[in-house]
Amino acid sequence: MRDPFPIPPIPALSKAVQPWADYFDLPTLPLHIHEVVLMAAFYFFVGTVVSPLVSSRLFPTQYAALSKGRRLNWDVHVVSLVQSTTINALAIWVMFVDDERRNMDWQERIWGYTGGAAMIQACAAGYFLYDLIVTASHINIFGLGMLAHAVSALLVYSFGFRPFVNYYSTNFILWELSSPFLNMHWFFDKLGMTGSKAQLYNGLMLIFTFFSCRLVWGTYNSLLVACDVWTGLRSEPLVLATLAPEDALEATFPSQYANTMKYVSKSTTVPLWLAAIYMGANLTLNSLNFYWFFKMIDAVRKRFDPKQKKKEKEVEADNTHVKDDAVATAVKIDGIELKTRPRRGTLLDGEEDETPPI
Repeated sequence: MRDPFPIPPIPALSKAVQPWADYFDLPTLPLHIHEVVLMAAFYFFVGTVVSPLVSSRLFPTQYAALSKGRRLNWDVHVVSLVQSTTINALAIWVMFVDDERRNMDWQERIWGYTGGAAMIQACAAGYFLYDLIVTASHINIFGLGMLAHAVSALLVYSFGFRPFVNYYSTNFILWELSSPFLNMHWFFDKLGMTGSKAQLYNGLMLIFTFFSCRLVWGTYNSLLVACDVWTGLRSEPLVLATLAPEDALEATFPSQYANTMKYVSKSTTVPLWLAAIYMGANLTLNSLNFYWFFKMIDAVRKRFDPKQKKKEKEVEADNTHVKDDAVATAVKIDGIELKTRPRRGTLLDGEEDETPPI
């Protein structure tokens, strides 16, 4: 499948990145660097222009009441909502229409390339580049957990430009199917809808998609890619370019090898360092998923636990009698009163040291 991205490669950009691609052995990077850069720029535009403009129009009181740090967090969640919805739709579409990808054998799954899967990989890398820059610039807001997630994800998707396990780019990006529900859960809190039926139904969908897409589907694909990588460590690609002239005359290969395996050469292997870094990053992401899942269940439960609600009301009542170091439970802006619950911050607030991926 050819790259379906609507904008063709930008020659000047491809030329500029070519030395880096040669140095790091990323031959397909010049073909897709424009997608990485354009998507990262698009997400910065959404976060700095679109989100403030739309949010201030749709939720003028709530958005204006946010502090600078919380407003940044709001904008980042808007970007995540846009990104996760878009990349999920594109990935599912590619999985259905890319026949070359669907018919890949074990060699192609390791060293193969298709334009559709590479586009997904490039769009994902663009988002993770944006995510890394924002997270590293505001580590006090997003925490080390989010930074580890951004670094690991960008590293994993960058290896696809070798190409390396390009096939799995669409599989792993489907982890993001839970992200729209995660972001909506966060917005329900900020809009004063904590404990509402809408948040309950969304929370159930969040737990279901997180469990099925990240823990079940994600772990299953991690096992598959581990098996393929292990096979690649002990093997060399068998294609026309790697055969001796006398053997090439009698060799037969699938017809799609001409497209999918065109970047394979005699020097193509799976180095031990590459396998170790890739699987280490994959293990990091999977471990974070399991950690966040149990934290997420606890956070959702607290929003609908009657005992927890009663405790919060008692705390709120006590706060009304405290004169020194009091915590405001209501803010009035433009005649509209915003009530906030003096509950403890939780994982899904996105403002603790460790938060789930956005």
